[in-house]
Amino acid sequence: MTLPRQRGLTEQAATTAVDQACRMLRLPTIRSQFPDLAETAIREQMSYLGFLAELLLAECDDRARRRSERRIKAAGFPRDKSLRKFDFEANPNIDAAMIHTLAKCEWIKKGLPLCLIGDSGTGKSHLLIALGTEAAMAGYRVKYVLATKLVNELVEAADEKQLTKTIARYGRVDLLCIDELGYMELDRRGAELLFQVLTEREEKNSVAIASNESFSGWTKTFTDPRLCAAIVDRLTFGGNIIETGTDSYRLATTRARAEQQAVS
Repeated sequence: MTLPRQRGLTEQAATTAVDQACRMLRLPTIRSQFPDLAETAIREQMSYLGFLAELLLAECDDRARRRSERRIKAAGFPRDKSLRKFDFEANPNIDAAMIHTLAKCEWIKKGLPLCLIGDSGTGKSHLLIALGTEAAMAGYRVKYVLATKLVNELVEAADEKQLTKTIARYGRVDLLCIDELGYMELDRRGAELLFQVLTEREEKNSVAIASNESFSGWTKTFTDPRLCAAIVDRLTFGGNIIETGTDSYRLATTRARAEQQAVS
């Protein structure tokens, strides 16, 4: 299909032509915004080149936004968590400057690991999801998964002769976020399968984990001491370890709110 080219189009005809061209070229943002941008261009006496630049930049910005939204959705985060909403004052154990440095994603570019260690309610999962979201917005492929869900998926894949494909799929993403590592004891088979995923990613793509157990307590999860040591080594070598502490600020916030309600 070709569009007729005519000089001296009426405003209505020109609008229709632009609309049709945008549909053909798949430029939905220009199609929706060009009337407003055209009015702005006339009001501010933009040059033709300036008006064209505004149209193209609007399309590029919107495409970048949509790509970020698709990457965030593909990551599979269970809820929306951002660094902007994290209360650093409520947990002085966490260095805000370090977290914002991590948000620049240089560690992901280098394929380094990240460990968030601390008790429940200290912000581990919030930071894990928020940093994963920052990575997705920066253009990295991210996948979030609970440790038990990952192990169960690997066991099922092994039973169905799909293990190689499953490990490769988890190996391809730029950042693998594993939450709640250490909450449950893993049998030797499950631990070995998880180890294969970590080995697939070693020094190539980043792994970020959140755990309520210090490394010394990981023998409860990985009951084979040698395997436990190897997993700890892969999750810590060259990376960052952030200890979020033992005091639940979530519980403290709940208590403070209850006390305020009691006083009022």
